Amino acid sequence: MTIQLYCFGESGNSYKAALALQLSGLDWEPVYVDFFGGETRTPEYRARINAMGEAPVMIDGDIRLSQSGVIQQYVSDKSGRFGGRTREEEYDILRWVLWDNHKLSSMAGLTRFLMNFLPADKRPAEVIAFNQGRLRAAYGILNAHLEGRDWIVGDRITNADLSCCGYLYYPEPFGFDRAEWPNIDAWLTRLSETPGWKAPYDLMPGSPADRA
Repeated sequence: MTIQLYCFGESGNSYKAALALQLSGLDWEPVYVDFFGGETRTPEYRARINAMGEAPVMIDGDIRLSQSGVIQQYVSDKSGRFGGRTREEEYDILRWVLWDNHKLSSMAGLTRFLMNFLPADKRPAEVIAFNQGRLRAAYGILNAHLEGRDWIVGDRITNADLSCCGYLYYPEPFGFDRAEWPNIDAWLTRLSETPGWKAPYDLMPGSPADRA
């Protein structure tokens, strides 16, 4: 049975789940969610797809999961990929997934939304500047950790990598310049050279160009 991923191209959290599925070798297909048209806020979506009103949502037969980190773990369990080689590595992967969700993706996603998807006269400059300061601290942690490493945990791609990269391939400005962070830049290049890799707007339906 084909796994369905309810997602949309602008969503970095959807991209994490979609990229895990794409690189896992599992049979999957994206199902477009019209987030900017208000679909996730409708009673129908919340009753039928996700009571939290969020994307991504993965459906595999009778199994329905939301939250990108949970979906990534399911993909690992089903495909045997992106997990750790040892129990210690498994805990370290989880540590980085949680760090990303709290420190990196949450700030990147919000800042990108405020800077690109709100009308120009409604963009809160002070909030954006504060968020970008938080993001620079997170970039510094990740860049330092990647010194002398190919991957965040261990010697292969894991869910730590697939989580932390989620927003960093997007072209819209939000306070991230790859040239400033050489170790992150090299890591993102390695990831994008993995067979099967696709950029967010090539992997999932929906992009800002559709609403232009």
